[in-house]
Order: sequence, then structure tokens, then C-alpha cells
Amino acid sequence: MTLELTVAQAVVRFLEAQHVERDGEENAFFAGCWGIFGHGNVAGVGQALLEREQSGDDTHLRYFQGRNEQAMVHASAAYARQRDRLAAFAVTASVGPGATNMVTGAALATINRLPVLLLPGDVFATRASNPVLQELEDPTSMDRSVNDAFKSVSRYWDRINRPEQLPSALLSAMRVLTDPVETGAVTLALPQDVQAEAWEWDPGLFERRVWHIARPVPEPAALARAVAAIRSAVRPLIVAGGGVIYSDAGDALSDFASSTGIPVAETQAGKGSLAFDHPQAVGAVGATGTTAANTLASEADLIIGIGTRYSDFTTASRTVFAAEGVQFVNLNVASFDAHKQSARALVADAREGLAALAGSLEGWHADQGHTRRATALASDWDAVVQAAYDRDARPLPAQTQIIGAVNELSDPHDVVVCAAGSMPGDLHKLWRTRDRKGYHVEYGYSCMGYEIAGGLGVKMALLDTDQVRDVWVMVGDGSYLMMNSELVTAVQEGLKIIVVLVQNHGFASIGALSESLGSQRFGTRYRYRTDTGLDGDRLPVDLAAHAASLGADVITADGMDGFRDAVARAKESTRTTVIYVETDPMIPSPDSMAWWDVPVSAVSQLASTQEARLNYEMKKSAQRQHVTPPKTNGKESKQ
Repeated sequence: MTLELTVAQAVVRFLEAQHVERDGEENAFFAGCWGIFGHGNVAGVGQALLEREQSGDDTHLRYFQGRNEQAMVHASAAYARQRDRLAAFAVTASVGPGATNMVTGAALATINRLPVLLLPGDVFATRASNPVLQELEDPTSMDRSVNDAFKSVSRYWDRINRPEQLPSALLSAMRVLTDPVETGAVTLALPQDVQAEAWEWDPGLFERRVWHIARPVPEPAALARAVAAIRSAVRPLIVAGGGVIYSDAGDALSDFASSTGIPVAETQAGKGSLAFDHPQAVGAVGATGTTAANTLASEADLIIGIGTRYSDFTTASRTVFAAEGVQFVNLNVASFDAHKQSARALVADAREGLAALAGSLEGWHADQGHTRRATALASDWDAVVQAAYDRDARPLPAQTQIIGAVNELSDPHDVVVCAAGSMPGDLHKLWRTRDRKGYHVEYGYSCMGYEIAGGLGVKMALLDTDQVRDVWVMVGDGSYLMMNSELVTAVQEGLKIIVVLVQNHGFASIGALSESLGSQRFGTRYRYRTDTGLDGDRLPVDLAAHAASLGADVITADGMDGFRDAVARAKESTRTTVIYVETDPMIPSPDSMAWWDVPVSAVSQLASTQEARLNYEMKKSAQRQHVTPPKTNGKESKQ
């Protein structure tokens, strides 16, 4: 017995049947399918989604209409992150620009290791009508299309040229999407003629299928080596990354830090691993870190990395872990990350690895003086944060005041969303995180335009898990202008997000970086062009009016009193609300003086660049590659 369906109908039926299980809890893996239709998918995937929606089957794959293909992928990635990668979306787009618009979103998902299934339409497999509308012709091969661009940004890629190829491709896609180590964007390119082609399928392909999410435990010998390194450490420091969040290992980390007295610093992805007021929490580490975490990092003789991939912002471009002979123990589910920094690798799930470490270290505690000093340093930094929140800048408030007001007036379980510009750095070191899922800053790709679409995805994830939380999207004018279209989708779907739109008339973050590199904020201000360049009056762009035109409620805040009132009104509202506020981009946030490696021109006629190059060479000299193998009693350990 077989079941006759088109290829597109088979794809939709298969996705509806996929479930995941972790720790005994099961749920449907696909929450729905985002889509914008064109000639490359409207009669294929579009028809299949319509047919299932009208079937009356409660398990049908929900369809959501987006306004921008890149934004649909961003919303999907944010959804997956908020669901700890235990649920995901599919995204369908047409051939040509509809497909390539998703490439940036695919890169973001893969860099952040978030599952998203991309279903771009493709040109005719039969080549019966070549070249079709929007087809990129390649004189060297008839087997290429723009969808080949997805290969470098996907963890799995396939093109379904025949119906017979679909089952193995779908199963391979699910293997990758549900694997904590391998996950990222998965692309299945679907030629538009193949989508509509009928085939006789084995019904077993559409039966309920459960993918089990494993929690690998440490290998005993590797555990023993890690324990020995920790026991011999005098000034250990934990660096908690996103793996702690995805593994739901926050409680295990809290218990481990409390029992051992080891201070805990957090990466961008790992922020929220501990509540900000936990006795061992020392805040953000790296280029956007706190003075507490970075001081401890510079003195540490052992770094215990848990679920971190050690990006350049975490390591301050390999300058923050500066102690002579510093060693690393890395607990990570991915061997690739566990072996970074020449570490003693402990390849395991974060929660299981912490439990194993805690059992082996029972009764051991870090030097009490080290623990007390970490607590004191964290307290000193918290006072700096409060001063930044309480600043009384006039006539325009500082960005730190805006962040402080949102932090203090939002509910403890609300979620803050950000991605690019100057705010991610300020949030990393200043935001007082009170909930493990309350901090959502996309800083793997740091993609301008992610914020509103990402906030929409977070809100959808909260509603799908019956959580009542507000989502606070923090976005600057530069990123808002990059992508704001999903405000319309939020209004359409009746989903409330609160967007704090900070107007500083340009690219504030890159402006400050440009100045520090001797490039004099060139090209970073929104100004009229004059005979001498872009140095005229400010552009009269009314972003508040623009947001209102997209259907959102808009509150224009005047000063901090007006802003606090706007926050209160937005909290009470049931609709998507944009709070528009102008800030002074020239007021800096507190700094830990950490470094970020952005090369400065070696030759220049500009005095500002020459001075910046001298500073760059001085900072560059402090970089360390951490290539020395781990030592045990003066001898190289066997790893």
C-alpha cells in the first residue's frame, strides 16, 4: 500500500510527524512554516500548506506570513533559541531573490547553532523551460542555481531533483536539526516542477517519529584529568557560554559554583546562566566585559569553559586570559569547542558534566581569599552599573539610562532582545539578568535588522509554551532602518512586543570604533551631503511616524521622566508598542578597558590613524595563542 502525494505535500506531512524528546518530555519539533510565495513555491509548498490548513486536522503545520525572507529566518532562529533548540520552524521562499534573501538568516542560524529548515524554491529540474524567471545562468554548468550559495552557511544542504531522493534527504535533515553538536541551518532546495510532481510514498515516512536528544556523560579518564586540574588551581574562573542555557544547566552551575566557590563569568550567549546577584556571579567577560570578570580572567591560572566557543569578544581577541601558564578545562558537548585553547577536553552535555565534576570535587573549595575577592570585585562593578543607571545626562539621556530604566521597570521574567550596534555591549556588562531565558542578544553574527524579527520569534515561543512575559526589543535607528517590516507581522498576528527605538542619528557603535581607530567617525552620521562630504544638518527622518504607519502604537518619550511613563504605558497595553526616544551618542558607557582586535592601517597620512596604529601595535603585543599543551606535574598530559 502506498500514498500518492506531491513532493511538497510529502514534505509538509513529514514535518508534521516529527517530535523530539529530552528528559522524558516530548513535543512536536516543527512549530510551523513561515512563507512568502512566488512562482517558485506557490503551487508547490504553498498549495500543500493550504490543503493541510483546510483539512480540519489539528496537527496541521501552521502557516505564518512574513514580509521579508531574511526576517522570517531571524524569527525562526529566535524561536529555536528561546525553546532551547527543542522546537523549530521551516521557512519557504520562491526562487531567485526570495531564496537569496534567506542566506544571511541561514548564516546567523548556523553561527549561533540554531535549527532552522529552509525550503527555497529552485529552477526546473527538467530544464524544460530554461531559463526561467529569476534563474541565474552559469555557462559552465546547468546544475547550478543561486541556491548553491546556501552550501557554505548550511550544516546540511541538498537539492531534490527527483521524488525518490526526498526520504533520505528529510531524514538527514532531521538528524542534523536535532543534534546539539551539528545543528544549524538546513537547506533543502526544491525545484518548482519537482514540488508539484506526484509520487507513491511509503506511508511509514509519515508516521509519528521521535528524535531523542541525548545528554552525553564525560569519559572517566577525561573527567579525572579535569578534576585534577581544578583541584590544583589557585585562581580558577568559570566562563559560562550558551551551552549552559541550552542544556538547562543553570541550577547545576549554581550548585557547583556555590559548593566550590569558583567565580562565574558569562559570555554573551551565556548571560543568564546565573542570576546577576548570585554570590559567585562576576558578570560579563571579554571585550564587553566587567572590570570584575576581566580582572579575574587576567589573573586566573585555570579557565573552566562550559558551553562556550570562545569568540574573540569572549577572549578579548586572546588578551584577557593573560596569566603566565594559564590552563583550560573545557566542558562542551562539541569536541570541536572542547579542544580550543589547548584545553583538557571534557566532551559531554553541560548539565551532566557539571554533575560529574561536582561529584568528583565533593568537599573541595577554591581558596577562600579568591572567592571573597571575586565577590568584592562584583560588588564594586554593581555600584558602577547603578551609577550608570542613575546618571542625569541632559538635555538628552545617555543610552545607559534607557537600559537601566527598562531593566528596573520590566518584570523579572521578561525577555530583552538585541543584536547589533552599541547596545549589545552595554547590555552585556550592564543588564542585571534575573531569569535564565530573560536575556536574548544575538551576538554570534551580530546582525543588524535581527531585533524586531527576533523579538517576534521570542514572543511566539513564549506563547507556545504558555508563558506570560513581555518581550523588550532594544534597537537603534541604524538597525531599525535595516529591517522593521515584521512590525506589520506582529500587528497582523496580534502579538505584543515592546520596541525601544533609540534615535542617535547614525551608527553609534561603529562611530565610536571608527574614532578609536583613527578614522574620525567617517561615514557613521546621518547627515545631508555638502561640498565637503556628509557633514551637513541631521536628516529629518521621522522614525516614530514610520513605526505608526506600520500599525504599531507609538509613544514618543521626552527625557527620562517621559521614558519611564512610556514604559509603564507599554506594559499595560495589549498591542505592539514602539517607544521612541532620542539619546546622546557621545556619552560613553562604563568600560573595563578590554581590547578588540580590529587592525589599523599600517601606513597613513592622517595623524589620528598614525596614533591609533601605535596603540594597536602595543595592544597586539599582548595577544596569546594558547598553544602550549596541558601540563601535569611538569609533564605533558595525555589527551
